[in-house]
Amino acid sequence: MNYTYFSPTGNGWRNLAADEYFLNTLGPDDFMLYFYINSNAVIIGQNQNAWRECNTQAMDRDGVQLVRRISGGGAVYHDEGNLNFSFIAGKARYDVHRQAEMILSAVRSFGIPCELSGRNDLTAAGRKFSGNAFCQRGGNMQHHGTLLVSADLSVMKNYLNVSADKLKSKGVKSVASRVCNLTEFCPELTVEKMAAAVTEACARTMGPMTPYVFTPEAEAEVDALYAKHSSWDWRMGRSPEFDFSVEGRFNWGGIQLGLSVTRGTVADVALYTDALDTALPAKAAAVLKGARFDPARIAQLLRLSGDSCLADIAGLVED
Repeated sequence: MNYTYFSPTGNGWRNLAADEYFLNTLGPDDFMLYFYINSNAVIIGQNQNAWRECNTQAMDRDGVQLVRRISGGGAVYHDEGNLNFSFIAGKARYDVHRQAEMILSAVRSFGIPCELSGRNDLTAAGRKFSGNAFCQRGGNMQHHGTLLVSADLSVMKNYLNVSADKLKSKGVKSVASRVCNLTEFCPELTVEKMAAAVTEACARTMGPMTPYVFTPEAEAEVDALYAKHSSWDWRMGRSPEFDFSVEGRFNWGGIQLGLSVTRGTVADVALYTDALDTALPAKAAAVLKGARFDPARIAQLLRLSGDSCLADIAGLVED
């Protein structure tokens, strides 16, 4: 069955709770196209350090929600001019390239030339209007992202602490200079028109779409996930003081690695990253926790892990 659902709320915690619910419960032969709009929120990746990525003081002052998603990737600002989409399907019906083409086809239907760029961006005239991230639960796969239709780009800088290294790696001077609204190319475009166009493109490819209807039992499951998404522990996480830390940026993402050391042994490991691989922090912890603390030994263990990203980090540890 092909389902579609447009969330009626602007609450980011509720919207991301529903997104996780669909990923957890969709049948192996089902396909979901889920739309939602978050009112004034900063959305961070699963493994990012909220204190580092966001100006939390300004967010509290202005009533901007901090929302942590279950997928990887970086921080983004959302308002009511930003349409969010989520494709969820079993492995047999999930195809990220086909899904990206549905979005591109919908955008092109308004006369806007666009393309897939880099690891997870959609661009128009060389500027980003959509970022994408991914997650897997059991046999279900999720591909979700943003569509900047008519967002207030001028306020992004108030809430996002974008590192100079990240901007340098993309060859731009500011976060505002590398993004654009689709209304720059099609002034009459609205989020409602964009959602309708994406739904039409999806139906042409996947077949007829059926509106999803929540049962009382499903609503209760979303309520439970909402409690998690709105909790301080999930949103803010922990940010302890570390005995040893390094940070850097690679072509696959940026990292901040922190190690707590007790009696010469690594007692705790925290890896903050905007990498799309959400398992990377767990991989680092599995390799390093309990190891003798010595930079050369830590670098060796990272290289022997068999993970190319951890091997890249080894170079930072040795510097």
